[in-house]
Amino acid sequence: TLLMVASCSARETPEVTPQSFTAEQAAKLDTAYFASGCFWCVEEVYQRVEGVEEAVSGYSGGMKPDPSYEEVASGQTDHAESVMVLYNPEKVSYRQLVQVYFNSQHPTQMNGQGPDTGPQYRSIIFYQTPEEQQIAEEEKQKLADSGKYDRPIAAEITQFTVFYKAEDYHQEYFTKHPNNPYIRGESKPRVERFMKAMPDILKEKYQ
Repeated sequence: TLLMVASCSARETPEVTPQSFTAEQAAKLDTAYFASGCFWCVEEVYQRVEGVEEAVSGYSGGMKPDPSYEEVASGQTDHAESVMVLYNPEKVSYRQLVQVYFNSQHPTQMNGQGPDTGPQYRSIIFYQTPEEQQIAEEEKQKLADSGKYDRPIAAEITQFTVFYKAEDYHQEYFTKHPNNPYIRGESKPRVERFMKAMPDILKEKYQ
């Protein structure tokens, strides 16, 4: 079944959290939502960050309730493949998560990442509070001002409204299917580029 998490208020713990968490553990976590191409890769990137307790693949940014993967993949729902990040703010900050976001993608690519193109693969930072919006805009501007890129930074900065958990077979896809040609050819190199760019933020087992 699809999980819907709907919230426009400040940093709420999702109504439904992974069963591995107790209520007490979940209460200590904040959530962040990002879209950046194929969610198999984005989920794995955030799973490797110290302070991130869980990353969940899903759909956000559109209006259609309870979309299926096939519907989102058609590009007709306005949803993008997205990831919900549950993190401990005492171990990793929202700003650091945004920095991870920009360091794990091609930031100037419009409507896609790598070979995946279309609105369902567009880059979006979903903010939940004015503070998150400000941080996202500051980090985007910092990247634009860095001189590293000769094209505009593509990421949208949009208010979060709703998140639908993707089908179970998409969860932890990177870990469960290491020999999948797409994982080997696209996701793994992307994860490795991120790890090289931000080694200090990785969980100990990935350092």
